[in-house]
Amino acid sequence: MVRPFRLARPTHFARHRRGDGAVVGTSSWHNGSVPTTLEPTRVAEPAADERVAEDHPWIVLVWNDPVNLMSYVTFVLQKLFGYSLEKATELMLDVHNKGRAVVANGTREQAEMHVFRLHEHGLWATMEKDGVDE
Repeated sequence: MVRPFRLARPTHFARHRRGDGAVVGTSSWHNGSVPTTLEPTRVAEPAADERVAEDHPWIVLVWNDPVNLMSYVTFVLQKLFGYSLEKATELMLDVHNKGRAVVANGTREQAEMHVFRLHEHGLWATMEKDGVDE
């Protein structure tokens, strides 16, 4: 005879003793080895004189490429960073003549987002810590 499948339901609460002699209740869902009470833990507090290092600014570089037109690079810089036509043109000329230009700076997360957005628009862009290569 095949018995129908039945979900286990807790019908009673068993009790057992831990190694330190404390009585802990467990439900029948557990095999008795998992206590239902929480154990207190110690948390190490940092000393008051410890300080978190500040995030150094990161710079976003746009690199010259043989694909994009200068007018398109100017347009993208205006669109993404809100630069005026004059500022965007100046940065585009730096990219064209010097091979690269610093178009933004900020935290690492901000720089990563700028690089991602520039890549979405087809520009070659990287990021690095400020002062490393300048």
